Amino acid sequence: MDQIVIQDLEVFYRVGVSDQERAKPQRLLLTIELELDFTPAAKADDLEKTIDYYLLSRRLLALGEGRKWKLIETLAVDLAEMILREFKPARVAVEVRKFVLPEARWVSVRVRRPR
Repeated sequence: MDQIVIQDLEVFYRVGVSDQERAKPQRLLLTIELELDFTPAAKADDLEKTIDYYLLSRRLLALGEGRKWKLIETLAVDLAEMILREFKPARVAVEVRKFVLPEARWVSVRVRRPR
């Protein structure tokens, strides 16, 4: 299966267990891996036959507006479900990186979902 990868897309979402942590958006990095067969798009050289990764990136950047999550696990599942529903890859993997532990470079969760 072929892949499109969006690596380390910087977004600002309200995520955290406490109200204080969710009070303002915080920087997260998203890595999105989309699996699909590129054959129809490559043969036709047609964007309509693949996933428009620019459009997906704009959707991800705007997704946090007016929303809050307590867990990055919930956020990752929500992102995967939205991508499957709206962009229709055969499979998606979503990694969310959060910069919350001063002793660690980041904490991340990763989910994989088939269509």
